[in-house]
Amino acid sequence: MSDTCLLISLMSYASLVYPYILQGDLIRYVAGAGGTFLIVNTLLAGWLARRRIRVERPDWRQMAREILASLRTVVIFSLVGLAIALSERLGWLAIYGDPLDRGLPYLVFNLLVLIVAHDAWFYWSHKIMHRPGLFRWFHRLHHRSHNPSPWTSYAFDASEALVNAIYLPLALLLMPTSLLAVFLFTAHMMLRNAVGHCGYEIFPARPNGRPLFEWLTTVTHHDLHHARPRYNFGLYFTWWDRLMGTEDPTYLTAFAQAAGKADKRRPQVTPQLPAPAAKG
Repeated sequence: MSDTCLLISLMSYASLVYPYILQGDLIRYVAGAGGTFLIVNTLLAGWLARRRIRVERPDWRQMAREILASLRTVVIFSLVGLAIALSERLGWLAIYGDPLDRGLPYLVFNLLVLIVAHDAWFYWSHKIMHRPGLFRWFHRLHHRSHNPSPWTSYAFDASEALVNAIYLPLALLLMPTSLLAVFLFTAHMMLRNAVGHCGYEIFPARPNGRPLFEWLTTVTHHDLHHARPRYNFGLYFTWWDRLMGTEDPTYLTAFAQAAGKADKRRPQVTPQLPAPAAKG
C-alpha cells in the first residue's frame, strides 16, 4: 500500500472510531465523577455526615470550573486514545479482543501490572510537577481546588492531562493487553480518582482508628495533599509515599478523626489549612 493510500485509510478509520472514543471518555468521566457526586456527596451525604473530612463544601462556581477543565481533559484523553487505536491499526501495539486469548491468569496479571505501574508513574510525575519551576505550567489548575469534589478528578492543565494520558500507550508498547483489561484499568482509574476527591472518608477503619487496608490511599490521604501539597503524592497505594518519606505525618490521626475513631484526648487535625507554596 502506498503512503498516500495508507494515510487515506488511516484518516477514514480515524473518522469512524474517534466519535466512539470521545464518547467513551466522556461517559467515563460523567459516570465516575457524576456518579460519585450523586451517590456519595448527595444521596448518602446525610448518612456519611460524621465522615465528612472538612466542614465547608465546594461551591458551585468551583465545580463549574472543574467540569469545564475536565471537558478539555476528556478531549486530550480521547485524542491519545485515537493515537492508540491508529497505532494498533498499524501493528505497533498488541491489543486483542478476546480477554481469555492468553488465559485468565494473564488477564489478571496484565490488569495488576497496569494498575501498579500506573501508581508509580503517577507518583513520580506528580512529584516532579510539584517542583517550583514546573508547578505553574503543569499542576496549578488542579490545586485551585483546595477543597476538592469528585468533579476535580479531571480538572487538569492541558499539559498535566497529556502527562497522565501518555502512560497508557507507553504501557501498551511493553505488554500485550486485551480491550477488557484496558476498560477495567481506565474504569478503576476514574473511580479511584473520583472517590479520592469526594471529601467523605468511605474507607473502613480498624477499631484502633488505623485504615483497614493501610497500603491503599484513602480519601483522607489525598484530601491532605490538597491541603498540604508537600505530602501524599500517591494515587492508589501508600507504598511510594512511605518509601520516599512523603506521607503526611498527620495522616493516621486525620484518618482516625474522619473515620470517627479519633482518640478524644488527642488534638484534632484540621486539613482545611491555607495551602503553602507547592514544592517537591
